[in-house]
Amino acid sequence: MVGREGEQEVLSALVVASGGRALVLRGDTGVGKSALLEHVAELATGEKHRVIRAAGVEAESELPFAGLHQFLYPLLSSIDRLDDSHREIFDVVFGRSEGTPPSVMTLGIAVLDLLSLAASQKPLLLVLDDGQWLDTSSTEVCGFVGRRLTGSSVKLVVGLRSDVPSGFDTAALPELPVTTLSEKASEQLLDMHHPGLDPQIRRLVLDEAQGNPLALLELPPYVRGGRAGRNPEELLGYSGVPLPLRLQHVYGARIEALSDTVCAELLRGALDGVGAGTAADRTRGTRYRMLDADEAAACGLLDIDPLSGDFVFRHPLVRSTVVQTATPNERRAAHAALAHVHRDDMDRRATHLAAATIDPDEEVAAALEAAAESATRRGGAVAAVAWLTRAAELSESHEERSRRLGDAAYIAGHSGRLDQAQQLVRSNTRAGSNDSPASVVASAYVALFEDGDVRSSQRRVLAAIESMRDSGVREPDELLTRLVDLLLAINQYASDAVVWERTHKLLDPLGGLVSSYSRIYEDTWGDVVRRGAGVHERVERAFAGLAALEPWDVTRLGVAAYHLDTLSQYRPHLQRTVDREVETGALADAMTMLHLIMLDQIAVGEWDEAERTGQQCLELTTTHRHALFAYHTRAYLALLAALRGQTERARELQAMVDAWARPRGVGFLTQIADAVGTAAALSEGDYEAAYLHAIGITPPGSFEPYAHQASRTLLDLVEAALHTGRSEQARRHALAAHHAGLPHISPRLALITYGALAMTTTDTTEADTMYNRAETHPAAAHFPFELARIRLAHGIHLRHTQGRKTARHSLTLAAETFERLGAPTWTERARAELRATGASTVASSAHLAALTWQERRIADLAAGGLTNKQIGERTHLSPRTVSSHLYRVFPKLGITSRAALRDALAKIPGDQNV
Repeated sequence: MVGREGEQEVLSALVVASGGRALVLRGDTGVGKSALLEHVAELATGEKHRVIRAAGVEAESELPFAGLHQFLYPLLSSIDRLDDSHREIFDVVFGRSEGTPPSVMTLGIAVLDLLSLAASQKPLLLVLDDGQWLDTSSTEVCGFVGRRLTGSSVKLVVGLRSDVPSGFDTAALPELPVTTLSEKASEQLLDMHHPGLDPQIRRLVLDEAQGNPLALLELPPYVRGGRAGRNPEELLGYSGVPLPLRLQHVYGARIEALSDTVCAELLRGALDGVGAGTAADRTRGTRYRMLDADEAAACGLLDIDPLSGDFVFRHPLVRSTVVQTATPNERRAAHAALAHVHRDDMDRRATHLAAATIDPDEEVAAALEAAAESATRRGGAVAAVAWLTRAAELSESHEERSRRLGDAAYIAGHSGRLDQAQQLVRSNTRAGSNDSPASVVASAYVALFEDGDVRSSQRRVLAAIESMRDSGVREPDELLTRLVDLLLAINQYASDAVVWERTHKLLDPLGGLVSSYSRIYEDTWGDVVRRGAGVHERVERAFAGLAALEPWDVTRLGVAAYHLDTLSQYRPHLQRTVDREVETGALADAMTMLHLIMLDQIAVGEWDEAERTGQQCLELTTTHRHALFAYHTRAYLALLAALRGQTERARELQAMVDAWARPRGVGFLTQIADAVGTAAALSEGDYEAAYLHAIGITPPGSFEPYAHQASRTLLDLVEAALHTGRSEQARRHALAAHHAGLPHISPRLALITYGALAMTTTDTTEADTMYNRAETHPAAAHFPFELARIRLAHGIHLRHTQGRKTARHSLTLAAETFERLGAPTWTERARAELRATGASTVASSAHLAALTWQERRIADLAAGGLTNKQIGERTHLSPRTVSSHLYRVFPKLGITSRAALRDALAKIPGDQNV
């Protein structure tokens, strides 16, 4: 090798280094990346490494996991030594069994385990050439694996063309730029391989090659032996044309000289992705074998693989030139021949049939649709959209074309590709009409998630369902199911009781035409209080068939589980699935899965993890312009901030969400905004404000139909009412929860209903019974924040009814839970009550004396003996507002009564005195 001393040094260090690592070689076409990959392979072989090669092929760039198969094929014997779960993953990926497609993380971990097993006896080097042509799924897995090789005996080296974008561009792997040769090295290489060149030709080749090694090797024969009667300047007169095109011209001259039979053989090999260069694919026997092509080998277009004896292209540019110099009819004939060769391979046959066919052909369209379905099951959404789009183009009827374009748009939307979904919708529109059911599904989906348009999308979907009903649909129909599920999703976001009732009236007569999953969504997403009893069993049965569920069904069932407060038992699957959905599959589903994971993390008390999940989701939603999901994420982040006492941040996010959602009629989010206001006010001890926010969601004594936060904020309304002297309203609300059967709907609703009944009763026996029922509920520990609030109330009740010592246990548990969760104001409130029992606590000085100017002023006046009414007259505040301020002051000072104010204020450091 000439002029590559620096690169050789880096590669040598990589091979001899202890531990695994990855490296990307990036450079222009023909700059010598393949030669460097061959060099590192030879070094590794000399160091007793096992070397496995793979090569990206443009013809296979849309075949899911085609590249990964090249790496794994030589390791089949090791796959058989893995445990059952890992073998099942590989079986699903390569289509040997049915099952839920694994996430990038799940598959990546399985690949890492396989590589570690294979390298346990001998270090392993993976060499990938032309990585820019690797299919998306394989690229993401290779990137995942490459970032995690430290500590293993596996190394990965990837060659990439710098002029072609690829998934490796964002893989965050170390890179080694492979630049053109210096003038001195160029001269040395040229003189070594082409000694005795005419000085004029030598200078011209050096100028034209511009340091590109492949050009230095290939241009001289073209100039010397080429075209009689033409001078070198005429032969190389391509000023301003990129170098690869000049080289393609060089190869084109050789191809023109071949016989038609050999040209056809080369074209079939090129279109089927036969390997190129020294890193040609040697592992798969499914590609076309070029025969009787010695003529092409003799003129330097083909080499012979020393292991297999098969013809391979000398360089990827030879392969590209073969295709580009063929006529359209020649390419179609070659694709038709290849479709017959691969008649038993669904993906390859479909790919070649699509390229071979000009006129509409229903048989070809059906083959493409089947390949798309297979790709979707394996996580290949990009390929599925491409194949469905081509299937639509080849459909013989408008109905089939519309249906397939609708399917493509549906998958594109779920993949986060809203622009592509919109383009597919527009292409699915007849002149002057965009009301076909398939068009409505895609366009309404985009309108909802891109801008939160619930009103017009709701009208269009309702009309489309009514149209299908009136047309006499008699059998379950996938398009009808999509319309129904989309309508239910829109209704959930709108939270409009009138439209929900209209939806029930529309769907009820359809009976079995509405799927059992859709019936679950109908009963949980709208009004769980009135329709949710017993649904958790149906959700459980649905999740039992997990392997057969599409990603969007998993997501929707997860939303149902959230409304039923049973999400925790399904979270492990969501966690496993979301990585695949984020990186390779349905991004919209991934966003909802992240919401669900975050909500469960909040529920079970993993608040730091919930914050990280929320930030990850916010970044994803804003990057992909899903405005609805972005504001939905902000709403949950606001709720979490309110629970943690970060009230300023909570209210800032609340205002953003409310300002966006309310004008659009997105009631689901405005309800969460009201719940944020309630939680923030409770955190501050401003019970009057908390009560006003809570009754904005639902009036006391009832649960507003189709208001999902009505039941979720039961405890908030009750506590706020009790602390503001509205005992009758509090009791009425607790009894309404009991009469509505909330304990039978979900474990969390059972917990807070029993807590609310205990807090509001005047009967000591009933209170003790209900507190005991709440605290011993089997699921109580899964909702630590609600349980701690109930224990705090129970402790206060016990201190008043059974004495201070009896109360300490409940209060201690409450304080410890609040502190673990990271809810400082609730922690101080519980500690203050604990101190009132005579128990010693170590209060957090960060919250003591942290009074605002207004709070300090009111506290001083109260300590001086003034009543709330008298303080209000002096401060121009209502007595109720004064009371709310004092409720915030007490936990901050670690006290529970006005009598302790004077002593507590005296302990505040001097610089805090106002």
